[in-house]
Amino acid sequence: MLSHHFHSSTKPIPFFSILRCHSRANFSTSQKHQVYADTISNLRIGKHTRVLYQGFTGKQATANAKQSIEYGTKIVGGVTPNKTGEHLGLPVLPSVRAAKEQLKPDATAVFVSAQHAAAAIEEAIEAEIPLIVAVAEHIPVHDMLRIHSILNSQSKSRLVGANAPGIISAIGKCRIGFQPLPAFSPGNIGIIAKSGTLSYETVASLTRAGLGQSLCIGMGGDIVAGTDFVDGLSALETDDDTEAIILIGEVGGNTEIHAAEWVNEYKKRTRKPKPIAALLGGYCWQEGKIYGHAGAFESPGDPKLRFKYKSLQDAGVIMVDHPAKFGRVMKILLSHYGGSHHSISTFSSQHRGYHTIGRRPMVRNMERNILQRRNLHLGTDQSSDLLRTYGFGTATSPTKLSELQLLAVTIDRSNRCPCIIVSRTTNPNKIRKRSKSFPYSYMEGPSNQTITEVLEYLQLDSAPRVAKSRTVKLIQTLVTMFKEREALTLETQISVSNDTDDLLISNPKFSFDDSSFRTAKRQQDIHSLRKITTIEVPEVEAEKDGIIYIKLHDPTDSTANIGTLVNGAGLAMNTVDALARRGGKAANFLDTGGKATSETVKKSFELILQDPRVKVVFVNIFGGLTLGDMIAKGVIMAFEELDMRVPVVVRIRGTNEKLGQQIITESGLPLYAFDDFEEAAEKVIELANKDDVAYQNKDGKGIDGATAKALKKSRL
Repeated sequence: MLSHHFHSSTKPIPFFSILRCHSRANFSTSQKHQVYADTISNLRIGKHTRVLYQGFTGKQATANAKQSIEYGTKIVGGVTPNKTGEHLGLPVLPSVRAAKEQLKPDATAVFVSAQHAAAAIEEAIEAEIPLIVAVAEHIPVHDMLRIHSILNSQSKSRLVGANAPGIISAIGKCRIGFQPLPAFSPGNIGIIAKSGTLSYETVASLTRAGLGQSLCIGMGGDIVAGTDFVDGLSALETDDDTEAIILIGEVGGNTEIHAAEWVNEYKKRTRKPKPIAALLGGYCWQEGKIYGHAGAFESPGDPKLRFKYKSLQDAGVIMVDHPAKFGRVMKILLSHYGGSHHSISTFSSQHRGYHTIGRRPMVRNMERNILQRRNLHLGTDQSSDLLRTYGFGTATSPTKLSELQLLAVTIDRSNRCPCIIVSRTTNPNKIRKRSKSFPYSYMEGPSNQTITEVLEYLQLDSAPRVAKSRTVKLIQTLVTMFKEREALTLETQISVSNDTDDLLISNPKFSFDDSSFRTAKRQQDIHSLRKITTIEVPEVEAEKDGIIYIKLHDPTDSTANIGTLVNGAGLAMNTVDALARRGGKAANFLDTGGKATSETVKKSFELILQDPRVKVVFVNIFGGLTLGDMIAKGVIMAFEELDMRVPVVVRIRGTNEKLGQQIITESGLPLYAFDDFEEAAEKVIELANKDDVAYQNKDGKGIDGATAKALKKSRL
């Protein structure tokens, strides 16, 4: 089995190096030489799995548990602190340890708010629950780093999430999370995904193609995932129900690179490997932006998305550019590889059609009414001011670019711990090839040996005494600041002065975790530094409604003329990418979020139409948790109440899709309704490339709100 612990240099980290990332805090009775990787088998859920709920009597947990019980999941009870009794006819216990002793669960679903989620996860680890599934967004990153330092010290508990839809066995009828049940059908395709919405559309594509799913793992979009691609691949490799695998990744981190390495090794050691296909989102990512998911950004030394794509492709993974294509692609792969090709009809007694089953959407985020996550990025001036309070001044462009070196403290996503990243160049095109990561324990900090290795790599071990001493002190200071201030990345450029032999520091760029303030009310002084005036007005307006809006490209670029309105960060990223691949250019990224309502859709239109470049709006919705008819009503509301002057192309798939499409088609408004993504994208690009705006009045103006109302009335 290939180890899932790597340096950025792609070579496996020796076991003694792995231990450096492990905290000595150890709640488990595990043997000393066992490690977190030993818990991968805990992902194999099914009919046998006994599931516990933490936060059981809460509104979200109650609604979710009812659905899961109806689906066939073996819920055995739940935990609500300081309470005992019954709920949904099942026992309620005051602690996870009491529940472990009395109910003997195999897994726990953590349905508590982000503010309390880390403590709930820690309680489950302490009770040695085999599988812990955390769904909440906005858990402070440093809370999760502490949790991972605990997880890395034991071999009893495995975490899925956080900020993830969870895990589901369609064959075993076991759901631990909030996946839209009507979309799933039993079959033989395993899925591991960062994005919830992309995974739902992938599942729907498989179902339409007559294929079903075996085990679907939502690793989530956080910076540090409890279970990553390599963990999931290792689980699916030995799963007899899985005949083919799908990976869904995105910008940020290097777990896709490690997945490609795993695939290469897998093919060497396996006579008949299972076929693997993948999709990556975020090709149009812009530096300094975070596309919805907390982890959708690049840290120093991270591989570019195109490099991830090529690595997977070179490993023999079939790459797909839109999730709707997975059904056809997997049929071909299964036929080519000689799989048994079980279709959903094989499991007809268990199949549920998602066209016909009405259901209320489950809200993924317990804290969805708070502002969307927007991590705080400080510019050079503010970062310099902060660094000065720690005793380090900065210089302005002290030397030539070739003489500068990169020194940063950030998060090693693969090892799930902090790391020191260094590079012998600051040239953006060369940093990854010339950088090295030195992971260290979150609880203990880097060892003296680690700091020595950093100096050696930067060739500063033989530098003048003053420069060497100052470099060591700078490293220690950044490590301290990283933990004290709950930073994401503390990046600096360093060089040695030829005149004074001193260390010169320049161009610092610091970023901090927004959730530490939004969720836990910590680090107020840091987050008070945020300058709203430097942010686009629509982006700030969007936050207030739980929407992520990012204007793309230079504001003077008139070719970026397609407004996008999408539900889910992953699907929104993919929509921008897919349009670009087909010759279109999106003017914005917009994720309506998991709580998308008619009012949210209307607000989204308002934001999009503030950009004068927009010639057409593309509404691309997959109704997994969001209802298609609700989105359609929001589109109609926008036409009625806003001065709409551009055509709108609407693609609605998933839950209540037929009703949503019907509402759009019968509205009498200048709307184009599509079922197929390719047809919808083709129409959007056609309209965007027209010289004049479609659906204009004879005076050259677009259809206004009054006309829209009149048209609607005539249809009624």
